Amino acid sequence: MKSLRDTFRPVASPRKEYGKEVWSSPQWRAQATAWLDARLAEAGRRRTGDVEHLHVRPWATAMRAPTTNGFVWMKAAGPATAFEVELYELLHRVAPDHVLRPIATDTERAWMVLEDGGPVLTDLLEGEELVAAMATALGRYAELQRLVAPHAGELVALGAADMRPAVLPERFEQALELVTDRDDRARLEALRPDVARWCAELNEAPGEASIDHNDLHPDNVFAGPPPRAYDWGDSVVAHPFATMLVPLRFMGEHGPRLRDAYLDGFTDLAPRAELVRALELAKRLGLIAHALTWDRVLAAMPAADVPEGWEAMPASFLTSLATPA
Repeated sequence: MKSLRDTFRPVASPRKEYGKEVWSSPQWRAQATAWLDARLAEAGRRRTGDVEHLHVRPWATAMRAPTTNGFVWMKAAGPATAFEVELYELLHRVAPDHVLRPIATDTERAWMVLEDGGPVLTDLLEGEELVAAMATALGRYAELQRLVAPHAGELVALGAADMRPAVLPERFEQALELVTDRDDRARLEALRPDVARWCAELNEAPGEASIDHNDLHPDNVFAGPPPRAYDWGDSVVAHPFATMLVPLRFMGEHGPRLRDAYLDGFTDLAPRAELVRALELAKRLGLIAHALTWDRVLAAMPAADVPEGWEAMPASFLTSLATPA
């Protein structure tokens, strides 16, 4: 069976210009800074201070710079998340009020420049204020999903993994290859009929396939106003409700409130009880996408960049499909 790793479009450039070692080198930083300055000039801006290299991760790196019109961020992605550059362009074209505006992009190298989004929710808020803000953000995110849904095919063509219900049984088989523990594998294989049934039900459920951020938590939402999600590199195309797997786990006891705030954006499609049933199914099946997304990122990392313990994460997500929280 074809591995899901092989279904993703990598960076078009054959040059190996990614990874922590490359991104940390003075040569790469000089090249990236020169590119940034040139793109700022084309946009009628100029840099007014030093570039800060604030994040160097195995999968991407980001630099911040002050300009004549506020701060900007330059992001460079590895091959596993390179599609994010074109994804930002599509999202801004379709839903400009819901995402940051890309100032410049280079799709071959997977580089882009974005406006500064300001602080994220967890930088400013806690307790009840954080919950309320996340509820508002999820409502706006539901709006974005509905705007983007007609473009699901374009998202897949850009390189976002296809996790729509109709193909999830195949994805489940691919994910099984990540599980090496014999007992865990046996439990998951016994779920095949259930997975097929759940996928068929979700395929007929209300909600048109759309973008699933796949890592939507308060650290990935700019406070705004308006609140806007960012860091779309883990995104997949799925039933929209699958996106709630992460925020509901992240926000614990506040889950029902956040679920209802999100589902308010879909109440024209079906009764609330039917929407809740679909969301529970989508969340459970979303574990398949999580397992494969982790495998995708790990496969694209230089071996030296893989943090300890991460190699076990794909199997861990899939195993929890048998006993979801």
